[in-house]
Amino acid sequence: MSQTKKSILNANYVKLPGSYLFSDIAKRVQQYVSTHPDNQVIRLGIGDVTRPLAAVVIEAMHKAVDEMGSIASFRGYGPEQGYDFLRQAISEYDYANRNVAIALDEIFVSDGSKCDCGNITELFSNEAIVAVCDPVYPVYVDTNAMIGRAGEFDISEGKWTNLIYMPCVKENGFLPQLPSEDDSNKIPDLIYLCFPNNPSGTAIGFEDLKKWVDFANKNNSIILYDSAYEAFISENLPHSIFEIPGAKTCAIEFRSYSKTAGFTGTRCAYTVIPKELVRDGVSLNSMWNRRQTTKFNGTPYITQRGAEATYSEEGQKEIKETIAYYMKNAQIIRQGLIDCGFEVYGGVNAPYIWLKTPDGMTSWGFFDFLIEKAEVVGTPGSGFGPSGEGYFRLTSFGSLENTVKAIDRIKQKFQNIS
Repeated sequence: MSQTKKSILNANYVKLPGSYLFSDIAKRVQQYVSTHPDNQVIRLGIGDVTRPLAAVVIEAMHKAVDEMGSIASFRGYGPEQGYDFLRQAISEYDYANRNVAIALDEIFVSDGSKCDCGNITELFSNEAIVAVCDPVYPVYVDTNAMIGRAGEFDISEGKWTNLIYMPCVKENGFLPQLPSEDDSNKIPDLIYLCFPNNPSGTAIGFEDLKKWVDFANKNNSIILYDSAYEAFISENLPHSIFEIPGAKTCAIEFRSYSKTAGFTGTRCAYTVIPKELVRDGVSLNSMWNRRQTTKFNGTPYITQRGAEATYSEEGQKEIKETIAYYMKNAQIIRQGLIDCGFEVYGGVNAPYIWLKTPDGMTSWGFFDFLIEKAEVVGTPGSGFGPSGEGYFRLTSFGSLENTVKAIDRIKQKFQNIS
């Protein structure tokens, strides 16, 4: 009698729709470039930085490389949680300077917050109910789908059946609204928040963020707070969720040097899990430590020395100059689009500009139009979720020269569209 052969594959991967958003964009751009080899395409789509690492960072990394070439100073495996010299700098400069006490053993240095945002899902049951902003950074959704927590993908709705989507639309200032507490079975266990927000560029104030902390503590939820863009905040707004009283019992925070200090190709980040964060009598700090010591061999010593250098007086001066450079680009993009008559958001506390597509165009329709007519690449809002349809994201991470060129091209194609 024949038997059905069992599958050894993770079927959740088969459920994922198509490919990753930015892979789709790269393919479309490559197709255009291959048929228009003489044209200069300006890429303002993917949020990758273009400015070099600060000189003080390079100097620190060169010194660390020299150390690795000497028997006396060579280092092999480092601590999975990160070297104390970097964790001490993080505790002092990123938190104590904002009157937040974070202990060294609550800080876990890693090779990227994208990795941490995905890997953190391992700490939770597949029965955990997850809430995400809509539009949303795709990693939050896809990693929960990969682990089997998202349910099935409904193509007609563009949503996963087991996720709670919190629409961030113009009517609510692109901020998510608190989930309903009417049905206890639909109260989220995990809540993803990203501020300043990717993709909309929206920031959140103290009072609004406190509502989320209070909601989470009341309902035993955990907030997964991505503050990768906090260094771009220019107004009086919280840079860390731990500036909000009560957050240590309900939140995990992810931070990155990628956008703050240009480490996209160098890879360094950290995650903060307070020891007060306990569920079912178990410390999530201890759980994450166990996970890291088993599955992660630590961020390279050379990279951590570079990250430490960003906290020096010269390091702070240099990275702030770079951030100012990108935010000047953001202002150029924002004002240029406004001058054309576009409806524009973001670009004040974040390096992202969120615009309403003109003439009722779909997000992907505007993508195709922009690359064909202006040879400028952005990111379709619908790629971030259903509520992103009809919107489009541009980044300020290009060079000043290319940013000016891109806006000039857009101005030539769009004048007084409103």
